[in-house]
Amino acid sequence: MKLTYPKDSSHINIGDYNLADPKLHSDEDVHLVWHAMRDRAPIHWTETENGIGFWSVTKYSDVKNVLSNHNDFTSERGTLLTLLGADDPAGGKQVTVTDPPRHSKLRRPMQKGFTHKSITKHVNVIKEEVRKLFLPAVEGEVIDFAQAMFALSTAVAGVILGLPAKDWPLITQLTAMSIAPDDPKYQLEEGPQATLQYAHREIFSYFEDLIMEKEEWEEDEVLGILLHQTVDHEPQDFGAILANCYTLLLGATVTTPHVPSATIYTLMEQGGFQEWAKHPEFLKTGIEESLRWSSPASHIMRYALRDTEIRGQRVKKGEAIVSWIASANRDEEVFENPYTFDFKRKHNPHISFGSGIHYCMGHLAARQTLEILFTELFETFEGFELCGEVEHLSSNFIGGIKHLPIRGTVKKKVRA
Repeated sequence: MKLTYPKDSSHINIGDYNLADPKLHSDEDVHLVWHAMRDRAPIHWTETENGIGFWSVTKYSDVKNVLSNHNDFTSERGTLLTLLGADDPAGGKQVTVTDPPRHSKLRRPMQKGFTHKSITKHVNVIKEEVRKLFLPAVEGEVIDFAQAMFALSTAVAGVILGLPAKDWPLITQLTAMSIAPDDPKYQLEEGPQATLQYAHREIFSYFEDLIMEKEEWEEDEVLGILLHQTVDHEPQDFGAILANCYTLLLGATVTTPHVPSATIYTLMEQGGFQEWAKHPEFLKTGIEESLRWSSPASHIMRYALRDTEIRGQRVKKGEAIVSWIASANRDEEVFENPYTFDFKRKHNPHISFGSGIHYCMGHLAARQTLEILFTELFETFEGFELCGEVEHLSSNFIGGIKHLPIRGTVKKKVRA
């Protein structure tokens, strides 16, 4: 997803654009389209090639309502456009595609693996991984910042989930294939659907082998929590355990890499790296702004449980409705100067981690990782310069950068 600064979208014919098209997000100006939709068509129907179609909501209040209102909208039929028209087989088993009351029964035990205390014990390991990734930049080399961030997110997920370090490169590749099966870098010759199916099979198989290889899993380990989990006094079946391993892995790797890449790219474009570095008191507000600005999880889908209305438009029972988070985080009615990156932003109720009962379990891990990362960058570098072409991920789900070649200017005290 290109990070653009639209001011006038009056020339945009909204009907000419299909928000499900990954190339709209990677090659064109999707923020300009969202700008037009918020202004003229905040709820809009898109007919797909197979004649199914979906509603889009782009205003902050509507997005929050659809994501939070599980009485009118269900997650159990699928939450991503890649599954439009085919019910998610993990519905009711995987925590992200399960409605209340079962949802809380699944989520509550898992949450124990993502408390502040459980994340804090991994801080030193995460710091060490950050320093390893940036060592070539400290030595004056050009690095692909985006690919380094992919590796960092997998390392963090690996540490939290207990995945062997030797497997991290494989996990990085498979998760990228899962979130961006349309991207040429990750797509198999057989096409996007085959890519997605392959990635799912391999990730499920990986976790199955990992679980079987280890004789005992402690109850305070994330995977151990899943293995010991019961719902209504019944143990989870193995398929459900694997499905939740998958969603925890994706949740841990989706947000982290794209936030710093989008932020560093913007700071190189507009300036501001040194200014932010001079104000450590704004580290946390700047990170929240980075989350709003990048909005890496671009959309979440729901299905209407009954006939309902949004802004006077009737939505029929069974119809899909897509909440565009990245658009909501630019809503002019909520965010002052939404197309300005402001690390001092005071009012910032962004919804980059979602809203309601499905609020991202891994938000503490993501925020802590970003704090470690930006602290290290500010302490080590004066700034960065772009050294090649920037390439965006071809995905309607993840708004990210896949290649960002940069060179850092190292602070003198670091060289010494």
